[in-house]
Amino acid sequence: MTAAGAHAADIDKHVRIYITVFVALMALTIITVAISRLHLREPVAVSVALLVAVVKGSLVACYFMHLISEKKLIYAVLVLTTLFFFALLALPAVTHSNGYWIHE
Repeated sequence: MTAAGAHAADIDKHVRIYITVFVALMALTIITVAISRLHLREPVAVSVALLVAVVKGSLVACYFMHLISEKKLIYAVLVLTTLFFFALLALPAVTHSNGYWIHE
């Protein structure tokens, strides 16, 4: 195989990956819209919507921002940030269930 042929095959591989990620993002968008039409209870709907948004954001960050080939330190920072984010999301629920909110 010539260098030009190898380069073309490499480009085809990347294009296939981008198209696959695009299709996954479109499918997840359709899932988000479908979930919004199911009339679920608000906490369940928000939780599922956040989960879908995290998956979509991860796909964009990994493939379109090329973070999938980064070093492990980037993943450690990302995991720490995600844990902190979910801790901040859980904080209002925890404080509300303990009766700290006066105005209801």
